[in-house]
Amino acid sequence: MAKGEAMMKARPQYAGKLDFVQISDFDQMNNNEQLSIFDEAVKGVDGIIHTASPLTYNTTNNEAELILPAINGVRALLAAAAAANRDPNNKRAIRRVVLTSSFAAVMDASRKAPPYFTYTASDWNPLSYAEAADPSTSAVVAYRGKKFAELAAWDFVREHGGGGGGGFDLVTLCPPMTFGPVAHPVESVERLNESNAMLWKVASGARPLPVARVPFWVDVRDVAKAHVEALLRPEAGGKRFLPAAPERFTYALAARIVEEEFEWAKGRVSTEEQVVDESHGVDGETAARELGLEYRRFRQTVAELVAQAATMKGSGLT
Repeated sequence: MAKGEAMMKARPQYAGKLDFVQISDFDQMNNNEQLSIFDEAVKGVDGIIHTASPLTYNTTNNEAELILPAINGVRALLAAAAAANRDPNNKRAIRRVVLTSSFAAVMDASRKAPPYFTYTASDWNPLSYAEAADPSTSAVVAYRGKKFAELAAWDFVREHGGGGGGGFDLVTLCPPMTFGPVAHPVESVERLNESNAMLWKVASGARPLPVARVPFWVDVRDVAKAHVEALLRPEAGGKRFLPAAPERFTYALAARIVEEEFEWAKGRVSTEEQVVDESHGVDGETAARELGLEYRRFRQTVAELVAQAATMKGSGLT
């Protein structure tokens, strides 16, 4: 509960509106325990947002560390929501669940241009479960197995949702690489999440620069708003969205922004050039239109994250 207590301390104005429930590691529970773990937590609420688990590429067992925890977590939460709605003593019915999926569930890494193509929210990556779980598959590829957690959610709603006793609908969001200032307490740059840590490495003078796996990105604050709007807008029910900024990015572009925005970065960051991948596109416009989003520019996102990180322990600037 240490993280929850730190969040409360950082934002005391929300202390009366925020509760935390501690659960055990899914790996340590049997199936019945897993399916009932959220039962009490979801009572008395009318909406659920199930956000992404932390991204890490340092895994030794893809199935146990990436795939099954995601699937089991989704199933347990949706089962709890359906049970709460069937409970006559529960005074509030859950009407919607919003699930954070990933662009990794959309992207087909084997698809090459030309011709030019655009990813939309109707696309799914073709990775099979066996491929994702194979020990020889890299964690980068296995992460695309997040699609199986999303598929499990859609399957559950079809079987138990509005017409099947669950009483709620589902919205899923599939954001690409997500950057931006952190809202939760982070004491040092070593504790930054994976995507922001990459930007800080660039700001710290990493050479050679990392290479973006895809050129698509979105600001974390825009993703946060997308979740809230997906929960509150009645017309969003049953839809899948791909929130993505219209600008493409490279880490060379990030380096140039850092050098232009911060005096301490001049002569420190790499001046390496990188070609922007324009071989294919992504439809972020539909999410913007239907969820009322105005995407931030990459310059703002990079500058505000780096300014924040520069004040943290381990930055070498404090």
